[in-house]
Amino acid sequence: MSALTSTAGTTTVRPAGSRLRVNLATVFTVLVALGIGYVGVSYLFAPEHTASGFGMPVWPRGEAADFLTVKGFRDVVSGLVPLALLLTGHRRALGWALLAESVTPFGDGTTILVHHGSTATALGVHYATAVFVVVTAVLLLTERTGRTERTGRTERSGRTGRSSTEG
Repeated sequence: MSALTSTAGTTTVRPAGSRLRVNLATVFTVLVALGIGYVGVSYLFAPEHTASGFGMPVWPRGEAADFLTVKGFRDVVSGLVPLALLLTGHRRALGWALLAESVTPFGDGTTILVHHGSTATALGVHYATAVFVVVTAVLLLTERTGRTERTGRTERSGRTGRSSTEG
């Protein structure tokens, strides 16, 4: 069974398996975006409490802990970007953006290990998150758009006024 969607005089035919991949990619994107957004908000409202779960052996205290607010805003933005791309339908750009964003949890995990922090947190939280984000990006980047069929209307070019089937 396949799905039909119609846009601008064309019909896109998507196989049922492709719909599952699209739905998985969408759900995974929302999980990634809401997850990192939640972490960011946590850093904004309870920075020292939230920082203790990051995996580093020591965190700044007092006024130096204000740096954690920067991390909070970074994480909120990291959640907003995928949501904006998802909501505007730019799924391929979303895939590339998530692939780029996966560098952050890979870097976080590596930083924790280099500074003798919690190996379990580096692997179980940061690297696991990075892999999940990469899987989501790959799902988005390998989505099949399906084949497009004409529905009988001739598309016209906005600049020349000639139909797209004319030479």
